[in-house]
Amino acid sequence: MPLGIFFLVSLVKVVITLAVLLTLVAYVQLAERRIVARIQSRVGPTRVGPSGFLQPAADTFKFILKEDITPTDAHPFLYVLAPVISVVLALTALSVVPIGGTFHLFGYPIQFQVTDINVGLLFVLGVTSLGVYGIVLAGWSSNSKYSFLGSLRGGSQMLSYELALGLALIGPIMLAGSLDLRQIVNAQNHIWYIVPEFVAFCIYLTAAFAETNRIPFDLPEAEGELGAGYHTEYSSMKFAMFFLAEYVNMITVSCIATIVFLGGWHGPMFGPALLRVFLPVIWFALKVAFFLFLYIWVRGTLPRFRYDQLMGFGWKFLVPLALANIVVTGAVLSFH
Repeated sequence: MPLGIFFLVSLVKVVITLAVLLTLVAYVQLAERRIVARIQSRVGPTRVGPSGFLQPAADTFKFILKEDITPTDAHPFLYVLAPVISVVLALTALSVVPIGGTFHLFGYPIQFQVTDINVGLLFVLGVTSLGVYGIVLAGWSSNSKYSFLGSLRGGSQMLSYELALGLALIGPIMLAGSLDLRQIVNAQNHIWYIVPEFVAFCIYLTAAFAETNRIPFDLPEAEGELGAGYHTEYSSMKFAMFFLAEYVNMITVSCIATIVFLGGWHGPMFGPALLRVFLPVIWFALKVAFFLFLYIWVRGTLPRFRYDQLMGFGWKFLVPLALANIVVTGAVLSFH
């Protein structure tokens, strides 16, 4: 592919990805409010647009028009930098995630992916691990004790559960023999890895809740003790950027779970050639939607852990279980 066409295709992919992501985040948030309302036997957003369909647009205008308040004693540069770090890293991680196969346009192969690298899974883990800097800087730069305590909780929680999350992915990597996300998907032609690696799947799913600071692991935002936690002192678009980063991270871990354990875009193929091009993307989207629904369902039903329970569960149960799963997987592969 000529260099000029390559850059043009990449630019189009980036624009489409950002447009889809921002729209998806807005309506995942609306879906969460409606589903949790139904679980709790109350009414969610219904007034703005048909069935509340325009509520995300109203929320966006509210964030834009709200007064942007900066605490007097906050560190000005780091206070602004923290939400930027969170959003940029969240979006960067999704740039290597493939959501479908390859099709040809005007004779050129086009992938449903912004960019393809042969260590995609390692790249996603590395970039998402840097997200802790946004949380820690937000709490420290606000010059608020409550925000700082929230950021310390968030940092220690993310580091602890990131270890279990990474260890849970080693078993599927051993089975696929690659860190390339496309090769991991292609290795599941015959059987999805959720079957032989069900223990790893459960560990990953649990650690992903903690990694994204979602109930029952949302201790950095425990409103009973710390207000909103690390972003208590943020308002207007800066707060919206943390909000955006959280939901993009939810989508990222859902995409990785789909790719590593649920066969990615694999599913029944039928219909004309044009449908067969986009059908893998539809299967991928449905699997990701399942994980997003699971996030929302858990939020509406489970209580929050105590902080000592949270850390003990990660270090004393999830990490040893993940290590044991690696040993068992290695033994099975050795004697296969």
